[in-house]
Amino acid sequence: MQGEIFKNWRILSATLFSVVLIAGAYLLAREAGTPQAAQASTETALLQAIATKDSTGDGLPDWEKVLYGIPADATTTDYFHLGMTDGEAVAKGLIVPKAIADIPVVASAPAASTTIDYAAVGLTPPTAGTLTDAFAKSFFALYLSAKAANGGVELTADQTSMLADQAMAQLSQSVAPTADFKQATDLHVSGTGPDALRAFAAAAEAVLKQNATDSTMSEMGYFQAAVENNDPSALTHLAALAKSYRDSAVGIAAIPVPQELAAVDLSIVNAIVRLSEIDSDFARVNTDPLTAMLALEQYPQTELTAEHAFVALADTYAASGVVLKNGTPGAAFVNLMDDLGAQQQAAAAKP
Repeated sequence: MQGEIFKNWRILSATLFSVVLIAGAYLLAREAGTPQAAQASTETALLQAIATKDSTGDGLPDWEKVLYGIPADATTTDYFHLGMTDGEAVAKGLIVPKAIADIPVVASAPAASTTIDYAAVGLTPPTAGTLTDAFAKSFFALYLSAKAANGGVELTADQTSMLADQAMAQLSQSVAPTADFKQATDLHVSGTGPDALRAFAAAAEAVLKQNATDSTMSEMGYFQAAVENNDPSALTHLAALAKSYRDSAVGIAAIPVPQELAAVDLSIVNAIVRLSEIDSDFARVNTDPLTAMLALEQYPQTELTAEHAFVALADTYAASGVVLKNGTPGAAFVNLMDDLGAQQQAAAAKP
């Protein structure tokens, strides 16, 4: 029984990441046109890198180690002292995924059932633990139920792939979308006109400066360094960026906002908080790879939402006749997108 589950688990390993990589097609459907090819290829390459990353070189990807009960920070290639690498032990069926250990065989299961009776299989709901663990538990519970409903006959590769899709769908449904950090009624709307706009920009710029970090790269740069170069300092920077974003959003949300900026301010605050949450998930890539992968899927749209909000901010100031030249209070906040564009052009022009 366990050997059969194990054999199908190897099929699942490939299936899981094909599902996630296929989901990367979102890159081609961003609201404001197609992203730059370099950005799309970087994100796709990172998804693939997480799926195949093997820090110890024992033949088991890091994400799969978690499923077998091997600590994410393990440095040995023979964690269970079987006289062979963990990858070899898995290939021979000597290591059983930890999700199997406490799952009793389900005597029968309704053929049309599409939900998991966690109590019947001795499991806690997927909300407990990491997403990686939750996915493993969901899949194995589905597998045992499907095999029992199949009269005990081993499932085919196609059937197992369908179960993987079902487990992924159930996991997605179990993770409720994050609510917006602020609602319109939470903002203090006060004042209007050029003077109120200038005061708001200066106050918001001060918040950003107060919460600035010593980071020299974007979160994607640090995430790439963490995944591809095993750079532990990159995870530290990601955690710092996450805190910086959240503290900045909290500070900006507390500033009285002019009437003409209320909607834009709300979009900026909520987008920054979402970026903070994504960076926090990025920083968990070594302990909960699936969470990091799902965050990577969400990143481009969240980044685009933030960009649109800051463009709308600049447009509102321009429409009100308020021009803040570089160096004047608030200019760095209002002209953020223009400044980033100039920096990118300068970087691209360097030999």
